[in-house]
Amino acid sequence: MQASTLKIASWNINSVRIRLPIVGRLIAEEAPDIICLQETKVRDSQFPHEDFEKLGYKYRILHGQPMHHGVAILSKVPITEERRYDWQDNGEARHIGVRLPNGVLLENVYIPAGGDVPDREVNAKFGQKLDFYERMTRWSEALDIPTVMMGDFNIAPLECDVWSHKQLLGVVSHTPVECETMQRLKDSNDWVDIGRRFVPAPDRLYTWWSYRAKDWAASDRGRRLDHVWVSPELEGRVTAHRVLEHARSWDRPSDHIPLITEIEV
Repeated sequence: MQASTLKIASWNINSVRIRLPIVGRLIAEEAPDIICLQETKVRDSQFPHEDFEKLGYKYRILHGQPMHHGVAILSKVPITEERRYDWQDNGEARHIGVRLPNGVLLENVYIPAGGDVPDREVNAKFGQKLDFYERMTRWSEALDIPTVMMGDFNIAPLECDVWSHKQLLGVVSHTPVECETMQRLKDSNDWVDIGRRFVPAPDRLYTWWSYRAKDWAASDRGRRLDHVWVSPELEGRVTAHRVLEHARSWDRPSDHIPLITEIEV
């Protein structure tokens, strides 16, 4: 019997209500079975349920907040065992997990950006980001179930994951301490970086471009902040992975682009 495949999209949408038209475009063009959204910026009660119900996403697991943060998993296939994690112990809605029909865990994560100054002594947000990673690492060490983890990790770990390694070494998202912290999380469960499995370093692979650039494509100052990781036993079941760079030019875009991953189930 030929294995079936799930197509999963991950996207920091930067307000699901504002970007609803382009989420609809993603669905029309890619028809993902599951969508993991980060930075939904909406209370669960005000989420646009009816719109997604009409599009076939009858299973919806939400962890939202007004104006800030928020994660959601929308699915055409049954998902169960809603799990919410608060790795900062401050109530921010940043991590939600479910179980897929085949028993695999799917984790949708929105890790804090960390502010502007890469020094936890003068910037509490930077310390919170590092602590978030460390607590996730303790959780990851104990995982014994095949798991897919995706979302906005807010770190570009490799030199080729940013437009200028030299110029961004002191910029939050690419500092050595962040990259080392991220590597500890990766090592804790021998996670496989699916982005670099399908687009090996040092090939260009960005997922975020600042709104500050007048022409994001011309300046092309991108960073790879969004990631898909899988447990080692799932590596061979991932059949495709793409980033939809053209979505950065859609009407009223997010500053992040969608990631599409296909996995045999």
